[in-house]
Amino acid sequence: METAKLLEIIARDEDSTHQFKANVTNAQSLSEELCAFSNSGGGQIFIGISNDGTFSGLAREDMGRLNQLVSNTSTNNVRPPINPRTENVSTSDGLVMVVTVADGVSKPYMDNNGAIWVKCGSDKRKVTSREEIQRLFQSAGLIHGDGVPANDLTIADLDTNYFKAFFEKDRGESVDKQDVPLSGLLENMNLMKNGILNISGALLFAENPSLRLPIFIVKAIAYPGAVIDEENYIDSQDIKGKIADVFQKSMSFVGGNIKHLQKDQGINAPGDWEIPRIAFQELIANALIHRDYFVSAPVRMFVFSDRVEIVSPGCLPNNLTIENIKSGNSNIRNPILASYATKVMPYRGLGSGIIRALKAYPNIEFENATDGNLFKVTVLRQSIGNGNS
Repeated sequence: METAKLLEIIARDEDSTHQFKANVTNAQSLSEELCAFSNSGGGQIFIGISNDGTFSGLAREDMGRLNQLVSNTSTNNVRPPINPRTENVSTSDGLVMVVTVADGVSKPYMDNNGAIWVKCGSDKRKVTSREEIQRLFQSAGLIHGDGVPANDLTIADLDTNYFKAFFEKDRGESVDKQDVPLSGLLENMNLMKNGILNISGALLFAENPSLRLPIFIVKAIAYPGAVIDEENYIDSQDIKGKIADVFQKSMSFVGGNIKHLQKDQGINAPGDWEIPRIAFQELIANALIHRDYFVSAPVRMFVFSDRVEIVSPGCLPNNLTIENIKSGNSNIRNPILASYATKVMPYRGLGSGIIRALKAYPNIEFENATDGNLFKVTVLRQSIGNGNS
């Protein structure tokens, strides 16, 4: 690192990716910093810089000790071990060691005490919430929210006729002619384990999934104006049921609360949506399938006079960016659900849904709110004159 670049970083002060240390002598303290960066996107520790931005005057003799400390700590005090890179930068006020920590691929990283640390602004904090720990395991691909048990929903909660009809249509043969019982069939299809439906099995095939999973619904509200109004609204629904039904009801809610254009159609024709249906098909399907099922919150859908917002729990997974998804890149957060969703709703699962939505209607904005742990899609409505609604 050039001295000029170092001075530029110091002038900006600490943040989520840059930490200053006047000196380091304690392996435990260093391990906490290394874990926090590894769990939170990576960053750099500058040893030889005090919190106020002044140099602590480290000399050449300090560098050997610090390099050994960083090496030993990253190997022996971080689980699993990591491989940070060190660089010694010379300044007129002394040496500075820059320790670069990459974003970890085997999260969560823990110290010797089993504590998990993450960055919180320029500081760090210990992770204690179960949901946050689950999300770290999820980011490493070790567990998936759609595969966890669904609050004691069993085969007794299955909509058996619905499942049998699905199976026969998908496999071309009857459930009753299989060599395994229904429970074994569900386990073989990754929809049940130890007699309990998982989230995917419940949302796809349970008679009433919201009975035990009341938070995994869509809350939809239509307002007359451009802001949330707790007292005045046009329509409000808690949309529940199997995921295929939730999709269709969500589409109906949007269709019933935006304008329809007659264009060249007869007066009795239903008219075309002011925004192409396919755009909402792709966006609503994505919200239901790719939301974070470790977050106890519903998908929220708001229809305003100037826009439609779809808010999904969970920000983009595994370092995906908005530009990534607009280019067709994807990272499937819920692989079981995604594999079956292609058969119960218009979802292709190829990462092309956002591309199709934008092609049909370019006036769509995306917000990946990492601080709030949510992903918001805003579909801008255009001024349409006197279209029939």
